[in-house]
Amino acid sequence: MTDSILSKAATMEIPINSNGDTGTLPEDDGLEQAAKLQWSLDEKDLQQVMVSGPNLNETSIVSGGYGGTAEGIIPTSSIKGPAVRYNADFNKRIPVTGLGSNMHHSSSSSSVMAEETTRGVAVEKLETVKKWGLNTYKCTKQMISERFGRGSRTVDLELEAQIEVLRDTKRKYENVLRLARALTDHFYNMVQTQHALGDTFAELSQKSPELRDEFGYNAETQKLLCKNGETLLGAINFFVSSINTLVNKTMEDTLMTIKMYENARLEFDAYRSDLEELSMNPRDAVAMSHIDAAQQQYQTQKDKYERLRSDVTIKLKFLDENKVKVMHKQLLLFHNAISAYFAGNQQQLEQTLQQFNIKLRPPGADKPSWLEKQ
Repeated sequence: MTDSILSKAATMEIPINSNGDTGTLPEDDGLEQAAKLQWSLDEKDLQQVMVSGPNLNETSIVSGGYGGTAEGIIPTSSIKGPAVRYNADFNKRIPVTGLGSNMHHSSSSSSVMAEETTRGVAVEKLETVKKWGLNTYKCTKQMISERFGRGSRTVDLELEAQIEVLRDTKRKYENVLRLARALTDHFYNMVQTQHALGDTFAELSQKSPELRDEFGYNAETQKLLCKNGETLLGAINFFVSSINTLVNKTMEDTLMTIKMYENARLEFDAYRSDLEELSMNPRDAVAMSHIDAAQQQYQTQKDKYERLRSDVTIKLKFLDENKVKVMHKQLLLFHNAISAYFAGNQQQLEQTLQQFNIKLRPPGADKPSWLEKQ
């Protein structure tokens, strides 16, 4: 193989300048070029790669090894068959075009997989939107039918009566909460006024020797009222906080479950009406398949409706028990604190707060510290 390459390299026309002009070298020069090429071919890890040259009708032979490189440009017309890459270490002929085709095949497979994934996500979203639209249409149709008296609805008289009682109770408790907050605001302003009035009396007692005793008595009275007022404010704030938790958290949580139950009831009636309409149509093969599908959807909605109805019944029972316990404690606290304050019984007022484990905040606790202001 080496002798064949040497003989061809000695007589082959190769470019003699950068413009691509070709010519036949003298015999001596040809032999010298062949010797250089043979020297490179004899290296242990020789590699020859035949690639496209500067012009489309030329091919370059590039060999590389430890000793250096030898280059020559051979017209492609003298090469038959596809371009190949020679690897001296493994003695293999690897078509150059095969590498590109494998890379192209790999990139094509990746793009196809990406397109299939995107298409799958789009189809799933489309199915979700389709189911939502169909369910919304059926529920809207059922709602309109009920409102105009043309459709029937599932009614649980006992449960709906309990739900109506809860909503009425919540409205009344919200009114109690609003009035208790108003009382807190007004009483807080009164306590602040008493505090300022007591300071003024104490100052006048120092500056008016002839009325020192009278101003002093009133200053002590206002300070005592202010202290008892702050104690009563602690009891009222605890009362307001407990009522707020009962109304806006406990009752609201039950009402959210009731709302879910009512939506499930509407969906159940919508699919029930749909099944009844399909059952009235002629029974052919297509109609039977539609009826079977409607029957499955109806059963699913029925199970959901019954589960939520059971949840509402249990929550209403627990809410009623919790409401009685909370209100019994809070009403007792409110009564004892108000009575002790207006009776001027400071000891009983403090005992009332200790009985319900109410701790008063020291004056100025609500104000931010100097570090928080920075």
